[in-house]
Amino acid sequence: MAKIEIIDVDGRRAIGVKIELGKAPLLVIRGEKGYLMCGYLNIEVAERLGDAAAVITGVKDFKDMLTKEVKYVTSKARELGVNEGMKGYEALKKLM
Repeated sequence: MAKIEIIDVDGRRAIGVKIELGKAPLLVIRGEKGYLMCGYLNIEVAERLGDAAAVITGVKDFKDMLTKEVKYVTSKARELGVNEGMKGYEALKKLM
């Protein structure tokens, strides 16, 4: 099953996609400049592609993505001010 949700980020809109897989879901929240992704996705590939991306692990829903800490970031995301340890919501604001 797949779910798409609009997520409000200080009056701006991000798009969340959740796909149920095996024992954990695949989650992505897409902003205008980049995205948050769960641990299912590969940060090295995002880096090679030049994407602004941040990984948040151990998540089961969009609330987890916004409240847990960023574990890994691409260099493009770092240029936008996203850093390891910041909460997902704060990172997403920088990716909008």
